[in-house]
Amino acid sequence: MNSTNKVIGFILIMTVFVAVLLTGLREVTKEKAALNEELFNKRAILMAVESHLPDGKKVKDLSDADVGSIFASNIEQLGLNMKGEAVEGVLAEDIDMAKERKKPEADRLLPLYIYTEGGETFYIISVRGNGLWDEIWGNIALESDLSTVTGAAFDHKGETPGLGAEIKDNVSFSAQFAGKEIYDDNGNYTSIVVRKGGAKDVRHDVDGISGATVTSDGVTEMLQRGIKYYEPYFAKLKSNI
Repeated sequence: MNSTNKVIGFILIMTVFVAVLLTGLREVTKEKAALNEELFNKRAILMAVESHLPDGKKVKDLSDADVGSIFASNIEQLGLNMKGEAVEGVLAEDIDMAKERKKPEADRLLPLYIYTEGGETFYIISVRGNGLWDEIWGNIALESDLSTVTGAAFDHKGETPGLGAEIKDNVSFSAQFAGKEIYDDNGNYTSIVVRKGGAKDVRHDVDGISGATVTSDGVTEMLQRGIKYYEPYFAKLKSNI
């Protein structure tokens, strides 16, 4: 019995020791982890305007200092409400889209990044939706006409490698979005359709991912709904031109 108590006591002491050690490590690395996450998210934003980065650089070739410099000198951040109004004191990078999706639509905030380079201005908007297994999301960069897509980048939480995960892993998928239009010639909102069996409308469709119909449909729904959230802001912007 005494031996059993010693074993139990040893296990309890080791459990407490390991718990304290892990908590300490987490606290020590918390700041570094937060910085890494911030840089990862900023790189994801820049992917949408990669074709317009200074000196023709690629996002993968940017140092952490380069990323910070571009955000400081080339990007204006706004936090928008659903009426298209800028919310004072809120930066785009402060908005967690996953958390916003849990709010009633009328109460949500939207991140907007305004990127300027070489005399051109681009509006980077963020969208989030559902794939086959979990959430998917993306950043869409629009030209100053607020209709023409100049670039797009997507990511996911748990789509199938070689299938739905291709929205991130296959650069040719996101490359299709450059030059697509979210409005028709009459100013009607069309969004962009990820079309199973191949694009039919060269201005508003992209090819779907073979074998990943649910994920493709998820991207279509995400774009249709998510881009439209920004229409009140677009309307205000256009009225001031």
